[in-house]
Amino acid sequence: MEYSAIYHDAVKKYAFARGKDAVCIRIRVKKDDMEKIVLHYQDKYIPLEFEDTRQAAEMEKTACDGRCDYYEAVVQASVICLRYTFELTDTAGETCFYGNHEFSDAPIADIDRMFDFPQNLREEERFDVPAWAKNKVVYQIFPSRFAASEKVEEAAWYQAPIGARENLHGDLKGISDRLAHLHELGVDVLYLTPVFAANTMHKYDTVDYYRIDPAFGTESDLRRLVRKAHALGMKVVLDGVFNHTSPDFFAFRDVRQKEEKSAYKDWYYIEDFPLRHEKRQKPNFKSFAYFGGMPKLNLQNPETKAYIINVGRYWIRRCDIDGWRLDVGDEISHRFWKSFRSAIREVKPDALLVGEIWHCAEDFLEGDEWDSVMNYPFYFSVLDFVAKESITASRFYENLGYLRGNYHPDVYPLLWNLIDSHDTARFLHLCGEKKEKLKLAAALQLLLPGMPFIYYGDEYGMTGGPDPDCRRGMLWDEKYQDMDLYAWYRALIRIRKTHPCITQGRTCRVLTDDAAGLLVLEKSYEGEKLAIGFQAKERETTLAAYAGMENLIDGTAFSGTVRGYAAFVLRLP
Repeated sequence: MEYSAIYHDAVKKYAFARGKDAVCIRIRVKKDDMEKIVLHYQDKYIPLEFEDTRQAAEMEKTACDGRCDYYEAVVQASVICLRYTFELTDTAGETCFYGNHEFSDAPIADIDRMFDFPQNLREEERFDVPAWAKNKVVYQIFPSRFAASEKVEEAAWYQAPIGARENLHGDLKGISDRLAHLHELGVDVLYLTPVFAANTMHKYDTVDYYRIDPAFGTESDLRRLVRKAHALGMKVVLDGVFNHTSPDFFAFRDVRQKEEKSAYKDWYYIEDFPLRHEKRQKPNFKSFAYFGGMPKLNLQNPETKAYIINVGRYWIRRCDIDGWRLDVGDEISHRFWKSFRSAIREVKPDALLVGEIWHCAEDFLEGDEWDSVMNYPFYFSVLDFVAKESITASRFYENLGYLRGNYHPDVYPLLWNLIDSHDTARFLHLCGEKKEKLKLAAALQLLLPGMPFIYYGDEYGMTGGPDPDCRRGMLWDEKYQDMDLYAWYRALIRIRKTHPCITQGRTCRVLTDDAAGLLVLEKSYEGEKLAIGFQAKERETTLAAYAGMENLIDGTAFSGTVRGYAAFVLRLP
C-alpha cells in the first residue's frame, strides 16, 4: 500500500453536500493500488450507548488521472455533524484505517480521531449552479465578423487571411437575423465577445462599459437580440472584460491628465508619474500582458470594485442577459469574485458565471465564485489526441479523469469544452485541414459531459491561423459551406439531446486500444445502455462484439469495423 499517495482533507473539495441530507466524501489514492475502500461514518454528538449511529458504505472509483484513482461515496445523513474514517484494503490484501490525517492498523473508535463534516454548514455552502446550463451547447460569436445587417462586399467579407483591424461591419442586428440558423443547429447558449464601446475590432479594451459600441448598434439592439433568443429557448452570455480597460476609459484618461491629483489614481496600479508605455518596454503601471494599451484595474479599491459590480448588474437588469464570461478571470482576486457572484445572484439567481482560465481552476470553483470555466485542459487534450496524435487514448481519458477527480461533480456538466476559440488557431488549421479530424474533435465535444463550445463557423468548416486570422468572416455563402460537416454537427447535437445517457449516464466500462487510438465508453442511464466510441488514428479496428448494433448517429447497423478518425454511438441490448 502506497501510504504517501493517500490523500483526503475535510474541505469542500473532498467533503461536500450534494443536496439536503446527501453527503459526498472523496478520497485520492495511488492508481490501481486499492481493492476496496469503505467509508465508516457516525453522528458526532449521539453517544453509542444511547444509539448506535455507525454505518458503512463501500466507495466507488469515479476517476483515474493516470497516477491516482479517485473514490467517492454519497451517503444519506441528517445530523448536526458527521464524523467519518476510511478503511482501505489494497490489492495485496493489506488493510489500514485512516482518520483525521492519521493511519491506524485497527478500526478507529475515538470520535476525535475521525474527520469532521459539519452538515448544516456544508449544505448552506452547497455549490448552486444554474440548472438550465448543465450539458447545454454553447456557441461563440465574434460580433464584428459573424453577421452584418447591411450588405458587405464578398471580397471583403471572405478575405483570408485577415488582419486585426479589418472592419467587416458585423453587428447585433446581423446576429438577430441569423438566430434561426443557430436554433436549427441546436445551440442553447450564445456567448458574445465584448460588445461595449472600444477602439479596436476585438473590443477587449473597453472605453465605456455602459454603452454598446456604435459599430454593433444600440442597447435596444442588444435587448431585441436577447428577447428573440429567449423566445427560441436560447440564453445569452456577454463577455465581461473587468481586468483592464482602454487608456481612453474615463478613469485612466483622468489619471493621465492630472497624475497625482487624479481622484482615480487608485483605480489602477501606478508605479510613478509620468505614465510611460512605449513599444517593447514594460509600462510603469500594471497592464494586461505588459501591453500599455490595456491598463489593469485595481479591483481591491472599493470605488473600482463597486463600479464594475454595478456594470455586471446593470446589463442583467436592462437587457435580461443570462450571465457573464469573465475575461482574464484568474488575474483578479478571489475576494472580488466572491462579492461579484453575490451581487449578480441578487439580481438574477440563476445567472451563469464562467471564468477564462487556461489551466485547472479548483480554487475558483468552490461554489462561491464561478460556476464554470473555459475548459482549456480539454482543448489541449483534444489537440494532442486528435490533431497531433501525440498522446494515447488512455492518456486522453486520464486527462479527463483528472478534471473529474478534482472538480466538484456539479461543475463537470458545466465545463465549456472547446476545441478552438478567438484566442487560438482554428482546429481545422491545427489538424492540417483534415476535416475527418475536425469531425472527430467535434464528436469528442458533443458526446462527452460538459457544455460543448462551438466557435462560430466550425460547423461549416471554417479555418484560419492564430489570432487574428482565426476571426474571419462567417461562412454564409453556400459555396463556402461544407454541408456534410454541418449535417454531422446537427446529428451529434440531436442525439446528445435525445439520449441523456450520453451526458448523464454512468460509465460502466472503459475500453482502450492505444495502438489504434481507440476509446470506447459503455454507459447506462435509466434503462438505456450505449457504447460511445472514438478512434484517433488513420486505420481500421475490428470490434466484432458490437457488430449489428444500431449506430444512433446515422441509424445504420454497425459493421463491426471502425474506420480511421471515426466516432460512433451504439445502442446496446
